[in-house]
Amino acid sequence: MGRRKTQRKNSPTVDSDDDSSASSSSTMRSDRMSVVGIEDFQFDKDTLLDQALDALYEKRGSTREKALASIIENLSHNLQHQFVEKKFATLLHQCLNSIKKGSSMEISLASRAIGLLALTVGEGDNAREILSESIPLISQALRSGSESSKISLLECLAVITFVGGNDVEEIERSLQLMWQVVIPKLGQNVVAVRQSAAIITAMVSAWSFVLTTMDGLKLNSKDWQESISYLSSLLDKDDRAVRIAAGEALALIFEIGVLEKFSAEAKGSTDGSNLEGSKLREWFVHIQGLKGKILNQVKNLSMEAGGKGSAKKDLNSQRNTFRDILEFFEDGYCPETSIKIGGDLLQTLTWTQLIQLNFLKHFLGGGFVMHMRENEFLHDVFGFTPKKKFLLDSEHRISTTEKRMFKSPNSIANKARTQHLNKQRMLAEGRNIGHYAVNVGE
Repeated sequence: MGRRKTQRKNSPTVDSDDDSSASSSSTMRSDRMSVVGIEDFQFDKDTLLDQALDALYEKRGSTREKALASIIENLSHNLQHQFVEKKFATLLHQCLNSIKKGSSMEISLASRAIGLLALTVGEGDNAREILSESIPLISQALRSGSESSKISLLECLAVITFVGGNDVEEIERSLQLMWQVVIPKLGQNVVAVRQSAAIITAMVSAWSFVLTTMDGLKLNSKDWQESISYLSSLLDKDDRAVRIAAGEALALIFEIGVLEKFSAEAKGSTDGSNLEGSKLREWFVHIQGLKGKILNQVKNLSMEAGGKGSAKKDLNSQRNTFRDILEFFEDGYCPETSIKIGGDLLQTLTWTQLIQLNFLKHFLGGGFVMHMRENEFLHDVFGFTPKKKFLLDSEHRISTTEKRMFKSPNSIANKARTQHLNKQRMLAEGRNIGHYAVNVGE
C-alpha cells in the first residue's frame, strides 16, 4: 500500500530536535531496573513479557491493567520481534478480550497495546488479521465507551488501519467509523451526543492520519462536501487544538487532490441535461465558495491576537500552523520540517508526511526515537534509513567494559540477577504466578 511520499520543493526547513524524547524514561522502567539491575532487565525482558501475558488471564482487573502497562512499556521501547512472532495470536485475543469486558482504563491500555503490536509486526498477514479481528469490537466500544477510552480506541483504529489496511474499502470503513463518533448516523435508537473537544480533536487527527494512506479516492462528492463543511465549522470553535487539527486536515484534503478530481469530472460533464453531471458542477461551485470561506478563516487564525488567559505557546503554535496552511493555499508550498533521530535527519516535505510524523510521535511517546531507529516499517513509511545502528537497552547504552563488569560472577548486577531469579523461583511455587510476576519490578 502506497504511503504517498510525494517530493515537492517547499518553504525553508524548520529544524526541531526530538532527542529529548529518547531521554524520557518512565517510572515503571526506572524502578524495575533499580531493583533487578540493568543486566537482569536486558536478559529477562522476554520472561517479563511472558508473565505479563499470563496475567491477562487473571480475573482481577487491576492485575490485567498492570500486565497491559508492562506489555506497552516493552513494545514501546523494544522491538520484541521474537516474542511477538511466538505469542502474536494470544496477545491479540487477550487484548481484544480486555476491550470487550474491561474497565475504561483497561480498554485504553489494551487499545494502545494493539496499536503497538501492529507497528511491531509491520505490513503483512498479521497486520491484516489485527485489523479484521479488531474492527467489530472497536466499533462496538466506540459507541458506549468513556471519553478516555474513545480517544485510545480512535488512535488504535488509526494505527491498525494505517499498518494493516490493504485496500480502499477497508480504509474507508475505518474512516467512516471515526466520523460516526462525532456525527453518528441517527436512527435505530441512536441519539446524537455532543462530544468533547478532546474527542473531536482525537477523531480529526486519527481521520487525517488514515487519510494519508489513500492512493485512490472513491468517496462521493456528498461525503466530501459534508466533511469539508464540518471541518470548516471546527475552525470557528473555541478550542485551539480542535482548530489546529481541523486546519491540518483541510490542508491534507486539498493536497491529496480532492478538488482536482471532482473538477475534472465536472468539466467532463458538459451535457446540462445529465443530472449527475449537473449535481457535480453544482457541488464544485459550492466547494469553491467554501474554499473561499476557509481561506478567510485561515487568514484570521494566522493573525489571531489571542484572548484573556490564552497560553502564549498555544497561540504561537496556532499562528505558525495557520501561516503554513495559508502559504499552502495561496502559493502551493508545504512546510518543510526536519527532526534529529540520533545523528540522522528525518525530513518531511508534504502535509501527508508531517501529519504522519506528528501522529506517530504522539502515539509512540518516549519510544518514538527507538522505533524510528530500528523499525523497518517506519523506515519504509518515511523513506528514512539510519546511517548506523545503535545499541539500545531501553535507551540505556552499555559499553564493552561495562558489559564485562556485568558478566563478572562478582559483579553487583550479577548478584542482583541471581537474587532476583531465586525470588522468582520461590514465587512460582505459589498461586497466581501472573499476578506476582507483573508486580516483581514495582
